[in-house]
Amino acid sequence: MEKKKEWRKLAILLASIGIANIGDFVYLVVINIIVFDMTGSAAAVAGLWIVSPIVNICTKFWTGSFIDYRSKRAVMMVTYGLRAAFIALLPLAPNIAIIYLILVCLSVAQSFFTPASMTYTTMLVPVEKRKRFNAIRSFCSSSAFIVGPAIGGAMILATSISWTLWANALFFVVAAIFLALLPKAEKINQATVPKLTVAQVAKDFTAVAAFLRNHQYITFIYVVFLLVMLFSFAMDTQEVVFTQQVVGLSQVEYSLLVSITGIGSIVGAAVLALFANHIPLRHMIGSGLLLMTAGYLMYAFSWSFWSIAAGFIVLGLFNVFVNAGMATFYQNHIPVKMMGRVTSMMQLGQSIFQILFILAVGVMADWFSLRLTIVVLALAMAVLACLFAISVFRPGNRPFFEDQTTNEQTGQQAR
Repeated sequence: MEKKKEWRKLAILLASIGIANIGDFVYLVVINIIVFDMTGSAAAVAGLWIVSPIVNICTKFWTGSFIDYRSKRAVMMVTYGLRAAFIALLPLAPNIAIIYLILVCLSVAQSFFTPASMTYTTMLVPVEKRKRFNAIRSFCSSSAFIVGPAIGGAMILATSISWTLWANALFFVVAAIFLALLPKAEKINQATVPKLTVAQVAKDFTAVAAFLRNHQYITFIYVVFLLVMLFSFAMDTQEVVFTQQVVGLSQVEYSLLVSITGIGSIVGAAVLALFANHIPLRHMIGSGLLLMTAGYLMYAFSWSFWSIAAGFIVLGLFNVFVNAGMATFYQNHIPVKMMGRVTSMMQLGQSIFQILFILAVGVMADWFSLRLTIVVLALAMAVLACLFAISVFRPGNRPFFEDQTTNEQTGQQAR
């Protein structure tokens, strides 16, 4: 009976996150159409890629300091509400400047949501259930990747962009209602909550830096993983241009490739959800990253629709293994009491490098060729993935990847 209650809570959490994910993808489809219709500029659409990293750079210094001392569930619910409100305002925006201002506000809400969601999930999900939970969550995210754009496209055809956005806002309202059914999972003593001051933020920054220094292997694994994902992000930003101008595919063929990737992700996530408890964590992470990188290498050296499709299927299949595995590794080793701050600081660094990578890829593509740029990125990604896998499979590091390992146990090993 107790197990049923526990899984009921986790199912409600998954429903909340899944509905919000669908809302994210519906919004993504619509906002691209709105910006392009208003400006007719591909550069304005490309600017959507850098709004979130820029906002993260401005906010991540202090979001963790805010989140760690307050109710994570409350933060998530407020951000859901704000996202619903701002999305509902988009159809009323009179010009592109207001559109981008609303996008900035949405990105600020998202910058609070991600660390709060990671921490709340870690508190609510028991250690022994994290692998399967993260696998099911990956399945929900992969399904949303297919379902969201399909819903968005169908609603635009059936109604209008405005009504689609207003309906989209309801997804986040429903997600917030589901979240309200869950327990707080923590007790907050308001008397002990520090004020959000420059001194407090500096103190928290120092505490995170000290933790990362004292747990060097955990830091190494997560930082290398983020670097690998930065290479994949850089390649993704040039995906449309590469497939259409370099390989010579049509827009219809490219759309089909996106669907194929999503289907590959859904299949991979479904397999992982069924067999998560039978796949060792280090195989999910190490082997998964190597195989995902192989998919990007196939893509970089591709010459036709089917060669790219094969690469996309491989990377789609194993991307979910890596993400679910790394989420579990992170939850097992980062203390809940400072997870918001650690997550925010990691995302701050990631956002800085995302912008640098976007600029560097653009410069390389102009100086040399896009094909050479993508090949160099894929090869660099492969080298990092190999170093990552060697470290993961080293026998002496095996205890870090035990399914029952918690951050307290790892802290003792790291010392």
